[in-house]
Amino acid sequence: MSSFVVNNVAGESGRKLPQYIAGLAASGGALAAGTFLGWTSPAEIPLVQKQEYGFPISTEDFSWIGSMANLGAALMCFPIGILMKMIGRKWAMLTMVLPLLLGWLLIIFANNVAMLMVGRFFLGIGGGAFCIAAPTYTAEIAQSSIRGTLGTFFQLLVTVGILFVYGVGAAVNVQVLSIICGVIPIAFGLIFFFMPESPHYFIEKSRDDEASKSLKWLRGSSYDERAEIEELKAEDAKMREEKITFTQGFKQRSTIRALIISLGLMFFQQLSGINAVIFYTTTIFDDANTGLEATAATIIVGVIQVVATLLATFIVDKAGRRILLMISDFFMAISTILLAVYFQLKEDDATQVENLGWLPVLAVCLFIAMFSIGFGPIPWLMVGELFANNVKAYVSPLAGVFNWLLAFLVTKVFTNLRDALGIAGVFWLFSGLSLLGTVFVFFMVPETKGISLADIQRMLSGEKVRRSSGHSNPALEDDEKPDSR
Repeated sequence: MSSFVVNNVAGESGRKLPQYIAGLAASGGALAAGTFLGWTSPAEIPLVQKQEYGFPISTEDFSWIGSMANLGAALMCFPIGILMKMIGRKWAMLTMVLPLLLGWLLIIFANNVAMLMVGRFFLGIGGGAFCIAAPTYTAEIAQSSIRGTLGTFFQLLVTVGILFVYGVGAAVNVQVLSIICGVIPIAFGLIFFFMPESPHYFIEKSRDDEASKSLKWLRGSSYDERAEIEELKAEDAKMREEKITFTQGFKQRSTIRALIISLGLMFFQQLSGINAVIFYTTTIFDDANTGLEATAATIIVGVIQVVATLLATFIVDKAGRRILLMISDFFMAISTILLAVYFQLKEDDATQVENLGWLPVLAVCLFIAMFSIGFGPIPWLMVGELFANNVKAYVSPLAGVFNWLLAFLVTKVFTNLRDALGIAGVFWLFSGLSLLGTVFVFFMVPETKGISLADIQRMLSGEKVRRSSGHSNPALEDDEKPDSR
């Protein structure tokens, strides 16, 4: 088993395989989330046009059915933070199996639009909770050298879930698809039940022996956990001394900076146009007259998402967060510019683009790939890294609420924007926002690669932190100079 033992310059040791297993198991909730996010694509035509469920569903009804999940997710972001504090990260995630099951049951046996909407709302509750709990859990169980890789597992499993639904949805009807999706939360619960609780939670509850057992499980039986336990206890003691209320948290410099960075990343993630591109891939391909069937187009996009996100898991702890975010946003801007140019030419004179059907396909594929290596997984990963434990349960859910509400607005408003600006105008807007996001990352987002969670807090507070990487942090350079004030 020596291949799973790493000794680095920071003195870090221990087996990495158990951490990968626990990280993947926790991200099983993301697989469940991916299934309900992707469900709308194969379900729309059978439910709206073919009335597969035996009752009429209008296009407007279906837009609300799709969007209700975003509202449910936004609603759950704060309660899950409190639940993680009360019963632990592990049991907080296991309890989310219940709303996911209830949501799928309502959808499976729906006999009216209201049941579908309520079902989607409950699916959002479960999925939204995982978006907070899973990144927090993986950030806390992982050693610094692999924390980034484990953090990307969440988005990877989301994309696998989306691709799974695209593929299965092409072969079965909506009810059978929903039954299959309903099995996934049960499988997650059965697997994750055997994973350890976060050692951070045990230390918070003064259960040192259980924290030691958790670390032994995660690092290997031969791992000497005493130094890490002492570090966690010292960090917890400091947090207790600095215990603060919700409002006091906003007076901490590190919390304010972490919140600005997190909300900024979520804003530019959603305003890149990702949901519009995914939800309207079929429309884009149809408008481009590619000749591809709707199912083929969505499966292509799903495969690209999975492959690119998988690539991100291998490079995020090598390349770093900042560079991947900047590359991601810049090339998403290029992609949406290409889409804008194509549809602008088509609006002006359709004959100009008769031989350019490949251009929007290339642009969409590039967009999805670039999103998946950077702005897909990394904002959620960084939410798990940036906030101190004494404010994490109260403040990090703000980023989740913000993200899901933006997803709701972008999804609902896209059609109105398209009617007002034209599809070309919408993509010009998204491209401008992506370029602005690139600038935001350069000036505001620090590099957290290879830095412990405690050192990240010191860095955000303005202290100089020794980095194991060669990446500079323009966002924090002023803080790292001797104080001349």
